[in-house]
Amino acid sequence: MAITHLMVGAGKMGGALLSGWISQGLVKPKQLAILDPTPGLAAVHAIESGAKHLDSAEDIPKTVETVVLSIKPQMFDTLSPALSANLPAKARVISILAGTSLRHMRPALSGRTVIRAMPNTPAAIGAGISAIFADPNLEAADLAEAERLLSASGKVVGVDSEAALNAVTALSGSGPAYVFHLTEAMAAAGRNIGLPDDVADSLARETIIGAAKLMEASDDTPEALRRNVTSPNGTTQAALDELMGESGLGPLMQRAIRAAFARAKELSGS
Repeated sequence: MAITHLMVGAGKMGGALLSGWISQGLVKPKQLAILDPTPGLAAVHAIESGAKHLDSAEDIPKTVETVVLSIKPQMFDTLSPALSANLPAKARVISILAGTSLRHMRPALSGRTVIRAMPNTPAAIGAGISAIFADPNLEAADLAEAERLLSASGKVVGVDSEAALNAVTALSGSGPAYVFHLTEAMAAAGRNIGLPDDVADSLARETIIGAAKLMEASDDTPEALRRNVTSPNGTTQAALDELMGESGLGPLMQRAIRAAFARAKELSGS
């Protein structure tokens, strides 16, 4: 069986994609090659299942059709000459590198087709969301393959400009950290009003998980769900009066996401 797919960098995000491909039957292990000197656990499992572990770019099979770049962005300039010299000329490249533009990558990869995507860390359990940008002149088959592979980690949405990926990074790419911090803050508040540490931690964690599951299962908007649990002049309303005030969560989230957006633009040079 020919090796048709290459994963370059197989840490947490690359490993999450590999696991999804194999478990969902999108790519068979024997169709996979992995280029990473220290592959993560998911990649090790893929190699044990039949994927080929490459020691260097010179070992890239000539049958590779699709490449996923999942390295740290700062490694791209170091690795791209070897990739450019050894990838098949018609190989399509899907990059999940934050802040690394098509304008930068295409020349470094000798003009090969490059598609950019921004997944997020819930991809590790198949619950992520990826935004994808491709040149309008891209072949339909190239875009379809990128969407097929990214769907292994969750939902896929398209954006109509590469610049929009900076906003995607600020909202969904960094977004899981905001939710985790909210959970930390809720637990700390619970401890401060007298709950034992373990009880406060469990209540905060399970409340976030349960609310997310309810939102997923419901056709209602987040606003409608919020209203459904808010009794007039009740305890929830008292809390929301603080959270929805002029210095509350809304303005704070605006500032936080704008800060992430500005940093993403800075890193991408846009």
